[in-house]
Amino acid sequence: MAELTHQSEVYPPKTTLWKVLMTWLAFFYQIFLQIVKGAPSIAQVLSFIGFRYPLLTSSSSSSSHAFKPLPVVEIPLTDSPSSDNNNTTVVCDTIITTSLHVTGNNNDDDDDQQCLDKLTLVLDLDETLVCAYETSSLPVILRSQATEAGLSWFELECVSSDKEYDGKPKVNHVTVFERPGLRNFLKETSEFADLVLFTAGLEGYARPLVDIIDDGNRFSLRLYRPSTTSTQYREHVKDLSSLSKNLCRTVIVDNNPFSFLLQPLNGIPCVPFSAGQPYDDQLSEVLLPLLKQLSLHKDVRPVLHEKFHMPEWFQKHGIPSSFWT
Repeated sequence: MAELTHQSEVYPPKTTLWKVLMTWLAFFYQIFLQIVKGAPSIAQVLSFIGFRYPLLTSSSSSSSHAFKPLPVVEIPLTDSPSSDNNNTTVVCDTIITTSLHVTGNNNDDDDDQQCLDKLTLVLDLDETLVCAYETSSLPVILRSQATEAGLSWFELECVSSDKEYDGKPKVNHVTVFERPGLRNFLKETSEFADLVLFTAGLEGYARPLVDIIDDGNRFSLRLYRPSTTSTQYREHVKDLSSLSKNLCRTVIVDNNPFSFLLQPLNGIPCVPFSAGQPYDDQLSEVLLPLLKQLSLHKDVRPVLHEKFHMPEWFQKHGIPSSFWT
């Protein structure tokens, strides 16, 4: 009985143990090779054992679908056809907007000045640029003092609207005094403004006078009394809307503020000039610097309003704001 029991015990074959040993040796040899080539990853070690680690493998496989920054798109100087890629189109729009915004911030003043048109500068004649007297009634002492002080003057024959007894046009002899700095004032303002002469005087008097003072032919337009407007408040009003529909860049200089009562925000009321003021410096020291400053603004009206408050002045003189244009 004991013999049967002893004979029924089973021992694993030696070949099976040898195979298991060789398998483990091969496994450690592979690990050794990985160490030599580079440190193995956990996934590789587990894969040798036979396990799968889906979180690691999925992360590596999904990396190809991860978010990638959109490529930088160069913006051409000219318009280009739209791309079929919607993302690229959005990027282009964004870059264009940002680029323009940044450029505007850096060069806003330069761009604005380059885009600004010239001012339209409307100049009155009598007591603004010159003063004139009938030669026969001009006191000799006044002429002498003005001459000694260096004031420029000339005599002029001008045709009057009055008639002589024989029906012929009356010719008047006039002595004209130029406001100090007049010729240089016209020269310098013409560099940044289109000059317009607008006088309530008659053409027979004003035209030959302006021919003399405007020896550089700097006035682009000359307007006389027939171009003025009559209103319920004043006669001979100078309506600037007849010159331009856009008054943002229009300025009128006149010693009579009522001349620009229709556009009070566009006017500069200057000090009247006479031959008794040979040392007047309004053109060179007051008006020219102000006009140069105005030439840098897109809209001159807020600046002039802040400086002169002409709307309030007209209201005090009984002219309502509803009358302005």
